[in-house]
Amino acid sequence: MVGGRKLAGMALAAGLTLAGLTAGPVAADAAGTSCGGTGSVTTDNGTLSDGATYLIQCPAGAWNGTLFLYSHGYVTPGASNPAEDASDTATQGWLLSQGYALAGSSYAITGWAVASALPDQIATLDAFGQAYGKPTQTIAWGDSLGGMITAGLIQDYPGQFSAALPMCGVLSGGVATWNTALDAAFAFQQLIDPKLAVVDIDDPTTNFEQAETALAAAQATPQGQARIALAAALGDTPGWFTTGAAEPAATDYAAQEQAQFEWDSQVDFPFIFAFRAQLESVAGGNPSWNTGVNYFQDIAKSTDLAEVKALYRTAGLDLNADLRTLNDAPRISADPSAVAYLAKNIAYNGDISVPTLTVHTTGDGLVVPENEQAYRSAVDRAGRGYLLQQLFVARAGHCAFTPAEEITSIQVLLNRLATGRWNIPDPTTLNDEAAALGSTDNIYPPAFTSYRPAPYLRPYDLGPLSLFPGVSGRLVP
Repeated sequence: MVGGRKLAGMALAAGLTLAGLTAGPVAADAAGTSCGGTGSVTTDNGTLSDGATYLIQCPAGAWNGTLFLYSHGYVTPGASNPAEDASDTATQGWLLSQGYALAGSSYAITGWAVASALPDQIATLDAFGQAYGKPTQTIAWGDSLGGMITAGLIQDYPGQFSAALPMCGVLSGGVATWNTALDAAFAFQQLIDPKLAVVDIDDPTTNFEQAETALAAAQATPQGQARIALAAALGDTPGWFTTGAAEPAATDYAAQEQAQFEWDSQVDFPFIFAFRAQLESVAGGNPSWNTGVNYFQDIAKSTDLAEVKALYRTAGLDLNADLRTLNDAPRISADPSAVAYLAKNIAYNGDISVPTLTVHTTGDGLVVPENEQAYRSAVDRAGRGYLLQQLFVARAGHCAFTPAEEITSIQVLLNRLATGRWNIPDPTTLNDEAAALGSTDNIYPPAFTSYRPAPYLRPYDLGPLSLFPGVSGRLVP
């Protein structure tokens, strides 16, 4: 759920619809001019009618007619929120050097900003068009919550875009994402600290601090570690945390649980025990539920099942007893109007109309790679699978791509636009192409890999079955 600010980069400190918005005034000396060719990169800043700002950059040389519209990731509620037009300066520099124009907005609010982000990005396109004319091609791209927004843009505004590159995106959609987060929070609350609030959070700061205290205490005992692992497994949190470090061995369950503890304490708990309050505020209620969920069935499908079983044996605990505790506990119901808000902002129908390339790290514990399976499933059901390709990078971390991997992915998408067909090199060739970009763009060795994500545990996409009044959506079998 994070991205452009890299809030979950690996810690909080370092780190997811209103119509009719129009762009604010464009500088008079920019209106009607061509973008690029001035001998230096030019920058245009402006303000949209809802107060969001935008950033446009034109290349130093001739503009090739293609615009990349970047959607940034989650920004902690209330934090600084400048406009961004690229994921990092190295990728930004490469795009500008190749003659591409760049643009992106700040969004009118922070936190779960999808409802304002979608029209703000379209208003930024309008501002670009007013200043420089309509691009011949517009490519939507973004990471984390920005990857979600990217997929939302091509769904809600299909005629505006030529292609899309959602990176580490929240592609299971908002309803599924927050339902999954509820499962992990619910298990932690029921098995470790019943005093925690998991929905209707009145005091996010205190609730988060209490969760962190309970987490640290649980980590000090084998029994607590087993239950941390169970809660993490209900969200398929990977047992791999440190970017650049080797993945723990398949049977090194202690190291895997330690990694899940790090994900919880440094990245995930702020969302599920604090930032949920901002989501509920903008949604007008609680959009998540676990009524009807069978936790025996969910854990049986988890990628972390073997780890959980092993840690429960080590701790001398009865896994079935804890699962019965979860199944027998009072359930949480959703506010239908809040579900409708979150389905609109946003869940997916899979009906894409432009070439779309997604990219994800396999060791992402905030936006787990199973999000890609959820999106692929929706697209395939809509009969649009031929437009979608997915790349994976074997590395721990949320949005932990190198500039070289991002540039290589961009080149794959550009090739699809140029030729009209997908030509996806094998991972070895992709890694060779990334390595050829040089050491500056390769912070880590290139790590494209063949990977097939497991099924998303609690999927939800847009469909014909109405689960709630006014909401068209379905729980996917």
